Amino acid sequence: MSTPRLTAGKNGAVLRVRVQPRARRAGFEGYHGDLLKVALTAPPVEGAANEALVRFLADGMDVPPSSVSVISGQSSREKAVEFRGMDLATASDRLTAFIAEHSR
Repeated sequence: MSTPRLTAGKNGAVLRVRVQPRARRAGFEGYHGDLLKVALTAPPVEGAANEALVRFLADGMDVPPSSVSVISGQSSREKAVEFRGMDLATASDRLTAFIAEHSR
């Protein structure tokens, strides 16, 4: 799997994803266009999938959940997630390793 495109946001690196809620297990499922497809076990109800996405990415990127936030697409499958305080090079390195470990 290739490395997804990260962009610089106001406060850190930004990753665009497409979420697949209610999956059997969490992991990366390839790409949906130019968006990284992320499978989550949580349902898309009352922010549960957003919370699961933040926890999943924070754990894999080795950052506290408080530094990861969904900055757009809160009620959509397509989301932008920001890693506050993380530069693009660091985010790219960590994300590449994380994807390699959790691709399905």
